[in-house]
Formats: sequence, structure tokens, C-alpha cells
Amino acid sequence: MQKQQNSIGLVWFRNDLRVQDNFILNQALEYHKKVIALYCFDPRHYETSVVGFKKTEKFRAKFLIESITDLRKNLKALNVELFVFQNKPEDVISALVKTYNISTIFLQKEWTSEEQTVFNNVKASVKQVVNYCEYYDQFLYHPDDIPFANSSIPSIFTNFRKQVEKLSKVKPSFESASASTHPEISNTTHIPSLEDLGFEDFETHPNSAFPFKGGETSALERLEDYFFKTKKLGAYKNTRNGLVGTDFSSKFSPWLANGSISARTIYWNVKAFEKEHFKNQSTYWLVFELIWRDYFKYISLKHGNTIFKIWGILNKDYEWKSDATMVQKWINGKTHSAFVNANMIELQKTGWMSNRGRQNVASFFAKDLLLDWRIGASYFESLLIDYDVHSNYGNWMYVAGIGNDPRNRKFNVEMQAERYDPKGTFRNIWLQPTLF
Repeated sequence: MQKQQNSIGLVWFRNDLRVQDNFILNQALEYHKKVIALYCFDPRHYETSVVGFKKTEKFRAKFLIESITDLRKNLKALNVELFVFQNKPEDVISALVKTYNISTIFLQKEWTSEEQTVFNNVKASVKQVVNYCEYYDQFLYHPDDIPFANSSIPSIFTNFRKQVEKLSKVKPSFESASASTHPEISNTTHIPSLEDLGFEDFETHPNSAFPFKGGETSALERLEDYFFKTKKLGAYKNTRNGLVGTDFSSKFSPWLANGSISARTIYWNVKAFEKEHFKNQSTYWLVFELIWRDYFKYISLKHGNTIFKIWGILNKDYEWKSDATMVQKWINGKTHSAFVNANMIELQKTGWMSNRGRQNVASFFAKDLLLDWRIGASYFESLLIDYDVHSNYGNWMYVAGIGNDPRNRKFNVEMQAERYDPKGTFRNIWLQPTLF
């Protein structure tokens, strides 16, 4: 692509809400002297799904508002104006293209059905001749750098991990450039409030294990604290199955989910930590978890919309129930398992649940209650601050026995409670009547 001297480039932000290590933004700034940016609070993301849950509940909505507020500030420092609309992208982008004579639209490449539909709607609505520059920028290992075609991604994680660790390299991260000229344009768009999105404002629960704010600034502060100030990274493998507090795990997942920080940035900071301090199983294990995240993205790329089908990627024909009463008991922490109940109440009150909790409540839902796993996945999609479509549906398939676990295991939730909450500390926090 030749450098465009006079036309304006448009960066359409979706799940890449950062300025550091953002390849899409850098491409726009490299090829255009003037760049503007866009984020849409798509009303469809706040509607109620066919299962009966809002697609986005208040916890992730608040985190997203904070993330967009931070993104606008950080872009402003680069001479890039962020337009924010509470509207569908296909109803906004065509007008921006016409008004500002946009010649190129830069965006992160997405492949799941809803995102593809919206992108096709945008292309249909834009009548001017526009170049669309899509780039994969959500991986640790870029698709060009792994030793597999999408169609041949291994069905077992270990086989994938060993090959990418041996044969692939993580691309370097980079600082963002600045636009050489600030567009002389009027931007009167405003970032919606929680009330604008249909929610009441709320305070973060005092016992939340994730009391952090959204946005790139907060993500980088968390990284600095967890790695270099407290060196908690050095104990990650030993503490990652914890249930109580802010530091038993890195808590990067919400910022990774909306792209406020890149997996590459985390990876290269792990390497910096190892060089500056020490290297151990914990430093490796954080990268191991980033590879799991990549893996579910590649499984989604390979199998497409099959990840949303009841039979999953293994095409297993199980008998699943959809008993509304049982579902509500699970949601409201009214099952016969105190451990499951405590985790579900934590999710309901905070929008967060530990990895150990998620595995147990999902296994209980699918393997003990025999309920349609897609209902549980939809509830997680609604409530979780760190909802990521690939990890969410990949993990639910895995636990339900229709995904990437060849062993088709079932969690014994009572034994898990004894092992990970032996004194009942976690259960006591969330099962006290005063917290209801």
C-alpha cells in the first residue's frame, strides 16, 4: 500500500482497544498523515439473547466504558480522534466515509459469525470505493508463524503447544507512532454511561477478586505491579488455582478479552522478568496459559460456527436438558453443592469467577445436571467481565465432553472444594446471608 498524503484513514476498533503494540493502528499511522478512529457501542450487544440473558451485563459494560474512555485519551495523545457512537457500525461507518473522504478502513480480522455479519453489513452500506485492511492481531503466535494450516490444527492441545513452542516465534511488540497531522475536525460524540446502555450504576463489590478498572493504562499498571513490583509472577503456578483475593492469578484476562493489552506485550514482559530476576515454572506457566488462549482461537478458526452447535466439534449426540427451574437454581446458587453455589453467587455479584470455579460449575451444569451446555455458556457470556467468545465456547465444549478433552472428565465438586477451599474460606464469603 502506498502512503496516502491527503486522504484520511479510519481505524475501526472492536476488540483491540489499545495504542501500544497495535498493528492495525500502526498500519493506519504509517500510510496516512491523518487518521481518525471509531468505536460503536452496538445496541445488539445489550439485547436479550434467545436463551433469555442479556448478551452483555452491567459488569462488562462498565469495564468497556472505562476502556473506551482510556482509549480516547491515549489516541488523543497520538493526534487521533476517537468517534464513539451508540449505534450499529453499518449505520455509522458509511456516513463517516462520506463526510471525511475516508480511503482506507483498518480493522482487526474477526471470523465468528456475528462479527462477520456486521462487517458484511458495513461493506454493503458503504457506497464509496474504500480499501479494507484486515489483520490478525489478537494472537500470541500469528497465523503466519505457526506450523499448521487452519484445517490441520491438532485436536489435542499438547500436540499444538509442543509444535508452536518448538517451531514458532512470537513477533516483537512495538510502540505506537503518532499521526503527523491532527485532523481539523469537530468531534462531538460522547461515550455512553451505564444508564445510556440500560443499566443502573453500581459500586464494585468489596469482596471482588477483580476490583480493577478497564483500559490500557490499568492493564499496564497491573502488569507492572504483578510482575516487577511484587514479583507475584514468580509464584503464579502455585497460586493460580486460588479462589480469594486479587493476586492468586494475573487477572489479565479482561484486558486481553477486549484488547486493552496484547498477548505479545505480556509475553515479552515475562521474558524481561526472567532476564532481570529469575526464570522458573511459574514464569513458563503464564506463557503456557497464553498458548491455551491461542489454541481456542485456532480451534474456532478451524471449526467455525460448529463451536456454537449443541453437538460441538466432536459431533457427539448427547441427551441435554433445558429445565428452566434447574438452570435458575444453578444461576442463583441454590443447588445441593455449596462450592458451586458460592462460585455462582460470586459471579452474580461481581462478574468474575476463578478458573477453578469455572471448571467446577460448568462440569456440574453439564455432567451432573445434564443441562444444555450452551445455556451455561450464554450465561457466562452475559456476566463475565473477561468474556472471550473463543475461550468461553472452547472451554464449555471441553468440559461438556464435546470439545478438545479426549478424556471426557467429570469434576467431583465436593473433592474439589476440599482440595481448594479446605477451610471453607471462599464458601463463607459468598454464602453469608448478609451478602444477598
